[in-house]
Amino acid sequence: MGTKLADILEPIAAWFRSFNVPEPIVHWGHPVMMGIVIFVLGSYVVYAGWQGRLLDDKEVAIKSRSEHRKLAPLMFTFMALGYTGGLLSLVMQKQPILESPHFWTASGVLVLLAINGAISKVFSGNAGLRSLHAYLGSTAFLVLIVHTVLGLKLGTSI
Repeated sequence: MGTKLADILEPIAAWFRSFNVPEPIVHWGHPVMMGIVIFVLGSYVVYAGWQGRLLDDKEVAIKSRSEHRKLAPLMFTFMALGYTGGLLSLVMQKQPILESPHFWTASGVLVLLAINGAISKVFSGNAGLRSLHAYLGSTAFLVLIVHTVLGLKLGTSI
């Protein structure tokens, strides 16, 4: 299946290759950009979400929840775009896709975040599911840290 997906993505990868982007950018561009998304935007989204739950100052808690609500969908969008970019980066470098643990942690995180987004939209009035949302989001962030380590391992191996 990975080979079929790579064949489908190859025309797009070839188009990007035609720009003659320097190899270090092709190789490390995805990790640098996703590192920013994960550790700057992602950590703030997690922080704001927990601040909205834990703060005693209601005004600050409401502001934190509002920021979390605005930024979490943006973070998911960047994650989905980064997922696509990571696949294209591997295809551009003629590397196998769907075979590394890095691919599977990325897929898992997107599923967790999609479920978490659905929980926040559909079940926002249910306190138990709001707690599930908080812990599931935190779990997704922890998986992203593992994902980062696996990505660095992958990046240094190719």
